[in-house]
Amino acid sequence: MLNDKNNIISNLKDADCTQDTIEQVLTMEESGNIKGLLKILYKHKKNLLDSLHKKNKQIDCLDYLIFKIEQESKGI
Repeated sequence: MLNDKNNIISNLKDADCTQDTIEQVLTMEESGNIKGLLKILYKHKKNLLDSLHKKNKQIDCLDYLIFKIEQESKGI
């Protein structure tokens, strides 16, 4: 299915997959279990998005605090 095992592994590492996830993906790929493979990848994608949204909320909180401090320092 996917051409180069080394490229798959490299891509999964770049996506911050654990060794366990990488092994699961390779097992699913080798057995031709596309549904299982996609389930693992979508789950990891969801986890990454959840993390991104959490970090974005933290940045928003800091932006608000910075804004308020700058406003107070200008006497507004």
